[in-house]
Amino acid sequence: MGVLSLITYLPLIGGLVILLLPKEKSQLIRVVAAVSSGASFLASLWLWANFNTGTFDFQYIEKFSWISAFNIHYFLGVDGLSLALIVLTTLLTLLSIIASFHIELRIKEYFFFFLLLETAMLGVFVSLDLFLFYVFWELTLVPMYFLIGIWGGPKKEYAAIKFFLFTLFGSVFMLISLLALYFNSNPHTFDYLELLKQSPMLVKSLQLWIFLGLYLGFSVKIPAFPFHTWLPLAHVEAPTAVSVILAGVLLKMGLYGLMRFSFPLLPLATQRLAFGIAVIAAINIVYGAFCSLAQTDIKRMIAYSSVNHMGYALLGVASLNVIGFNGAALQMINHGIITGALFLLVGVIYDRAHTRDVNAFGGLGTKLPVYTGIMTLACFASLGLPLLSGFVSEFLCFLGSFQVVQYRYVTLISLIGVLITAAFFLVMIKKVFLGQFNTKWENLKDMNARELVTTIPLCVLMVLFGILPSILLSPMNATLTHLVDLLKLPQP
Repeated sequence: MGVLSLITYLPLIGGLVILLLPKEKSQLIRVVAAVSSGASFLASLWLWANFNTGTFDFQYIEKFSWISAFNIHYFLGVDGLSLALIVLTTLLTLLSIIASFHIELRIKEYFFFFLLLETAMLGVFVSLDLFLFYVFWELTLVPMYFLIGIWGGPKKEYAAIKFFLFTLFGSVFMLISLLALYFNSNPHTFDYLELLKQSPMLVKSLQLWIFLGLYLGFSVKIPAFPFHTWLPLAHVEAPTAVSVILAGVLLKMGLYGLMRFSFPLLPLATQRLAFGIAVIAAINIVYGAFCSLAQTDIKRMIAYSSVNHMGYALLGVASLNVIGFNGAALQMINHGIITGALFLLVGVIYDRAHTRDVNAFGGLGTKLPVYTGIMTLACFASLGLPLLSGFVSEFLCFLGSFQVVQYRYVTLISLIGVLITAAFFLVMIKKVFLGQFNTKWENLKDMNARELVTTIPLCVLMVLFGILPSILLSPMNATLTHLVDLLKLPQP
């Protein structure tokens, strides 16, 4: 078994072990879940440490025939774009599992579904056969549906069904596009590297239709306007740890799909439709920010901020230049870290106060100084304060977009989102932590050891990547430069 298969299937192996354990062994189940996810995280760190940053070629390739009758392969590989997402996935899943140690309802099933979800997400980022990619993509639906539908809030069933139907709707069009790529290749193949050689020869009209089909599938996950409406409800109803994974990893799958498959495989369609994507990105940014400003539920506010922040990444991608691509890839990682921390922190206060209404608090800074400090840091990182990680990625996205003359008005409009983002985070900080202390919360306790273990590593990364973004940019740059070059190839 290669290292990529090891990273991908270690969580699933842990999940299968959990199924064999008696449900009464709750503490052992938690330990097995943490150990299997932790082992996958350590293996991903080894991958990062041994990754060759000087090439755009795929590394640690595993390939053998799977369904030979249809030329389908088990084909895995990693490059600079997928590397950081693999490490992000294993890190956030490990922290989310630790954050879930207080779960008491159907513990066995909960951790099994969580580990199955981790394997499915990792499979998406390492698959280089489009059929295998689609299998992993669809597999993420099942555990996420049950995690929201069983362990969620009062409207959990409705939220789970809405999430499932939206994603399945997009996946149908994605499947049609993947089949179109397959039947228009010679010989018929789902092999990404083979399709990369052949796809520029596809006629422009066919590229446009295939691109639109893939975009429908990917845009639901991003989520891009107007396919974003499932997200706030899913976040509000999902358990804290599931919200972390939903925002930190699942949203990245959509943008990863655009950068990995849609753009390089369909360069003519990409050049034709890029401006439209930039406009949608601007809508995401401004609309998401105003929606966040209107919320009184902290969790719903952060959910809408994900619509806003993924808009920055989408704008960077639409620029079709190296700076924008680097900004988008960096924004995916930084958003996962920052928003993951924010959802964990909202869970901390909700577990104590059983409310997320900003107007119900006041003056908590004097009562919960540690919680206040960590939450304030995460908010500042999310609103793009210099020297914190959110600033660097947003700046690169805007810089890449502004370099495209046709996008300059779109970029200027998008900048409104930055001001509104600062406004809703500062208003939340003021209402919750500053002012006169609400004596109703006299008995609230500050963060415990488990909560600090799950949030402090993310805070350290916010500062580290804000000061030294090259840690992330260095392994990604060669790959992203190559992806941009693929869009500049002369077309027939």
